[in-house]
Order: sequence, then C-alpha cells, then structure tokens
Amino acid sequence: MRTFLFLLEKEFKQILRNRIILAMIIALPTIQLAILPHAATYEIRHINLAVVDADHSTLSAELTAKLNASRYFNLVSDGTSYEDALELVEDGKAHLILEIPPHFEKDLRLASKAGLMIAVDAVDGTMGSIGSSYLNQILQSFTAGLVARGEIAYPEAAGPQARIQVIPQYRYNTQLDYKTYMVPGILVMLLTLVGGILAALNIVSEKEQGTLEQINVSPVPKQSYLLAKVIPFWIIGLLTLAIGLLIARFLYGIVPAGSLLTLYTFAAVYVVAFTGFGLLISVAAKTQQQSMFIAFFFLLIFFLMGGLFTPISSMPYWAQVITWFNPTAYLIDVVRLIVMKGSGFADLVPQFFCILGFAVVFNVWAIFGYDKTA
Repeated sequence: MRTFLFLLEKEFKQILRNRIILAMIIALPTIQLAILPHAATYEIRHINLAVVDADHSTLSAELTAKLNASRYFNLVSDGTSYEDALELVEDGKAHLILEIPPHFEKDLRLASKAGLMIAVDAVDGTMGSIGSSYLNQILQSFTAGLVARGEIAYPEAAGPQARIQVIPQYRYNTQLDYKTYMVPGILVMLLTLVGGILAALNIVSEKEQGTLEQINVSPVPKQSYLLAKVIPFWIIGLLTLAIGLLIARFLYGIVPAGSLLTLYTFAAVYVVAFTGFGLLISVAAKTQQQSMFIAFFFLLIFFLMGGLFTPISSMPYWAQVITWFNPTAYLIDVVRLIVMKGSGFADLVPQFFCILGFAVVFNVWAIFGYDKTA
C-alpha cells in the first residue's frame, strides 16, 4: 500500500510540474465550448438568394421584403432577369433563385393560386435542401398571412382541411437551439480527449525518458503501477467536466435537467474506460509519435460514428452495428438524455453496463499487455 501511495504521489507531482497539462485542464473546455457549439451547427443562415421579380406588383414587393427581412436569407439580387440570376449562381454568389412570374398578384387574387419557380444550387446539397425548405416555409407563411387578412381565399380544391391550423409543441429543447444539442456531445468529447490522449502519452513519455526501466526492475506490481496512472487522469477528467458544466451554465444557460450525481457516475466510469484505452495504446506504442497517431486514428472514428454530429439512426445499418462497439456513442446518448430530458439512472441502465464493460475490458487488457520484462 505504501508503494502504491508513493507511485500515486509521483504521478501527481509529474502532472503538477507539467504546465501544458495544467493549462489544458482550463483551456481545453473553455475554448472548445466557446467555439464549437457555434461552428458545429446545422442551422444554416445567410443563404444568398436571388429574386427575379417579373410582376413588379404590390404583393411581389411584399414577398421580396419578407424574404429580405428573414434571418436566413441575404438578398443578393432583385429585379434582374433569370439569366442574370443564373450567372450569380455559377459565380458562387447565390445559392437559390426565386422567380416571380408575370401576373403573380392577379392570379393569386382571382384564382387564389399562383406559380413560383425555385432554382437551387445543388453543389452543396445541405445548403440547397435546407435553403429550399426555409424558402418554402416563408412562402407558406406569406400565403397564410394573405388569407388571414382576407386578401385571398382558400382554394376550393384544398377543401375544409386547409382551414386546420397545426401548432407544433416541442419538448425538452423547446427553442430548437442547436447549441443545446451540441454542448452535451462536446462535454463527452472533452472527457474522451483527456482520457485518451493524455493517458496515451503518459507511459510512452517515460519510455523515451528511460524512467520506465527503473519501474520495470523494481518489485512494484504492474497492477499498482497502472492504477497509479489511472487515478490522476480520472480526477482531471471529472474536473474538466465540472469546468465544462460551469461554462455551459454561464455561457449558454444550459443546466442539466437530470441529476448531477447520475451524470458524474457515468462520467467517472467512462473516464476509467478511456484512461484504460489510453494506457493500452501507450503500452503498445514505442514513441509518443506512434501513440498520437494511434490515438487520433481511433478517436476520429469514435467521434464521427458516435452520434456527435449526425444521429446514429440516420447511418446505414452496418455503421449502426459498428457503433455498438463505440463507448463514446453510449455516453453521448446518456449525457444528452440527462441534460436535455432529465432521464434518471433507471432509464440508462443498459448504457451503464455497456460503458462499465468497456472499462473492464480496456483496463484488464492494458494490465495483461504491459510486460515488465520487455
């Protein structure tokens, strides 16, 4: 026991002497949470829209003004011909074209319907599909406003169902704020980086410095040595999570709807799992360069296939099967459910045992993979 305490003291002293690690504990969650939730978003704004108004009527001017006032569109052209607008698309200055035909107002007032043409630049498929969806919503809102003012009537072909008003009610993320969805995932990414990268570099650095040979020739059991490596990074990981939660609270107003105890229980087991994964990498690698390459190879897969940016349900089935073996996918799901939905431990028991299984496998593998005679 005394030997283990001495090893633990040595690890803490090494970490406290390393100013880069200490800076990362503060800087990593601060910078990541301050920047990434704004950059990693599917809420696309400032879409360049070219409007070709061939009607020049009161309603076409009102529609153009409504589009220009939208927070999603930037009006880059108004009143030009369709050919001129098409050149803007080819030059990359416009993403969509809305052509208002002649007699637009006349057709709308007399027949309660009028045709519009939307042309979409599909080179950027995401921008095109989301931009056209935004444009359709604004056009429907514009038509509904005309009906409410009595300027046009419902088309007879629409029938009585056209008078049904649908008012959606959103639960959990009522404002549809993408940052509320992304911040919990970024918290998991921070825990993964602390456990995976820092732990992966730890033993390898001692190999390069030659201090590992002194440990190998000593009577210190390898279980005690690796456990002394795990505990400091486990504490650093939980401290990083605390800093991240504070930043989320004061920067974005995000407060976990569920229990902090449940959140920290899952985080504690997850950090043990990924610290074991990092130690497993450091046991296998010979240099810090090798360790970094191996760690980034796996972490990239864990992040991209863990549901951080895209839902797992939208992936092909074979990719969903791969996520069964991805510990990051389980914790991202857990943290989002706790923070946004307020799920309790009883709702998350399957995820808990999966993460616990990864912790056991990675750490036992690291113990058996570490050879003191090598």
